[in-house]
Amino acid sequence: MYYTGDPHADDASPPEDPARGRLWRVLGWLSIAMSVVLVAGSLTAYGAWRRLDGQIDRENLDGRLGDNRPEKLNGSLNILLIGSDSRRGSNARYGSEPGQRSDTTILLHISPGGEEAIGISFPRDSMVQMPPCKKKDGTTVPAQFGMINAAFSNGGPACTWRTIESLTDIHIDHYVEVDFAGFKRVVDALGGVEICVPRRIDDPKAELRLRAGRQVVRGEQALGYVRTRYGLGDGSDLDRIKRQQAFMASVVKEATDKGMLTDPGRTYDFLSAVTKSIKADDGLSLSVMQKLAGGLRGMSAGKVRFVTVPVEPYPQDPNRVQFNRALAEPLFKAVREDNKLPERKPVPVQHKVQPVPPAQVRVGVYNGAGTPGLAQRTADQLAGRGFQIVKVGTANRRYARTQILYGAGAERQAARMAIAVPGPKPRPWRAARPGHVYLVIGQNGAELRVLNAKVPKVAGEVRADRDVCEAT
Repeated sequence: MYYTGDPHADDASPPEDPARGRLWRVLGWLSIAMSVVLVAGSLTAYGAWRRLDGQIDRENLDGRLGDNRPEKLNGSLNILLIGSDSRRGSNARYGSEPGQRSDTTILLHISPGGEEAIGISFPRDSMVQMPPCKKKDGTTVPAQFGMINAAFSNGGPACTWRTIESLTDIHIDHYVEVDFAGFKRVVDALGGVEICVPRRIDDPKAELRLRAGRQVVRGEQALGYVRTRYGLGDGSDLDRIKRQQAFMASVVKEATDKGMLTDPGRTYDFLSAVTKSIKADDGLSLSVMQKLAGGLRGMSAGKVRFVTVPVEPYPQDPNRVQFNRALAEPLFKAVREDNKLPERKPVPVQHKVQPVPPAQVRVGVYNGAGTPGLAQRTADQLAGRGFQIVKVGTANRRYARTQILYGAGAERQAARMAIAVPGPKPRPWRAARPGHVYLVIGQNGAELRVLNAKVPKVAGEVRADRDVCEAT
């Protein structure tokens, strides 16, 4: 039966709704943050949670992240992980450098439903455009071009947060920061971390002495391993990141070990060490952590991997790099649009209607939910999958549920749209243009069907379940 809407309505009016520092680059702090979210699910007592929550040092970032932020497109969780090289307090023994820097920056992305996690490293030598940043005292640091780790010096974690969002267009939910002393506490709480080195190491500057081969490091030895600059590799930042990711993978593997997950006492001791060692935004509340923990109980080391943002030499300085946008953008896009939720079967249009390819579908996308930019973002995603976008507009009223409507002769095109956007059943509409499909996004949203390999593999990535000696 046809919908009898206004025959004089134009394309923009869909029908009514029918119903340095530099030594702290080993990313050990990332291991800390990842470990806490991966094992917290085994600690359920509310009292214990309250005690742990009270140990976290939190900072209010209200008003410092700006208004023009990326929209959140799905139910994933993105946490910015920052390694601080502060020499204050118990960190003073590692030198007297003033201030603090973030020579380590990682974006931890946890897919909807806790299906998998990926840590994306941003090399400190990357030359990038940084947005203006507001400091705690209210003063503003103007926008500038420089090394990515300068953002933390300019305006603390809020500035690093703004910079990563501006570079990736990925919405960040929270941040976590760790220093030297916190790193040692967490490694010791794990009982040490297994590493593998290709030869004997004797580096007095890093206080590091190791025999060749597989071994477990704790405390100062673990910190020395992550701090050494010249004892291993070629000394480049990219080479260190690769080695550091192997270390992080080993930490996650240890933290998700069944012995840890089934021993409440050991789990509590570990999480206590973590919460005493981190600083976070005040939005990372107890309820958020409990919700996160509940969603991650089934995650194993094999579902955690580490990648580095694809880079290329910076033409003006051989000691610096810049993002390789052709390779980096597909990674950022996959994280932005990661909708890896339980599959829903596409709703058939009618009896065995054969859908046409996306390139043959002319579609108008309309925002009937009232969320700014929703129609354009959805249209961009559909265009990325090959659909012809002929119109993006705002509906003349709010709609509770999403609709797929089609004009005469567009039944097979609507069938293809129903595959791309599972849920709404396509309906013919007399006022529609012949051969056209209309996607009207209601307040229940328009979730695109999951594509295989949503977050693509990246050359050189490290899985947390790998053997520590695999690439030694």
